[in-house]
Amino acid sequence: MNIIEGNIALKGDEKIAIVASRFNHIITDRLIEGAKDSFLRHNGNDKKLDLILVPGAYELPFALDRILCAGKYDGVCVLGAIIRGGTPHFDYVSAEATKGIANTTLKYTTPVSFGVLTTDNIEQAIERAGSKAGNKGFESMNALIELINLYKHLG
Repeated sequence: MNIIEGNIALKGDEKIAIVASRFNHIITDRLIEGAKDSFLRHNGNDKKLDLILVPGAYELPFALDRILCAGKYDGVCVLGAIIRGGTPHFDYVSAEATKGIANTTLKYTTPVSFGVLTTDNIEQAIERAGSKAGNKGFESMNALIELINLYKHLG
């Protein structure tokens, strides 16, 4: 049996975008740092990494569509943090952001990774942005790098 999978290593010439929401920036700033750390650790060239900021998680799919349509990047790492509050707003934003990112990703052939946290409280978000549960931004960039290499194998 042949196993086809990507590896987590860059050549250094890949152009990558991180698109992240500014809302809950105390969390998303840590996710961005984690994604950048992964990119650089795996031989990425800092000059080939762009950070694109949007107001909130709801706007991520709209920016992602423009980014992918332009065709300038080898991959896009999507980051955000949606934290449940006292109203149903969380449910609407998390559902639409997730669905919008998935639908947009399916329209294009460029690899996209999903690093949008949906947590019940700020403590869970902090845990996933670099404390107990690791850094999901780092993990999301790892997934993107692996996808970029997998796509090369798949043609």
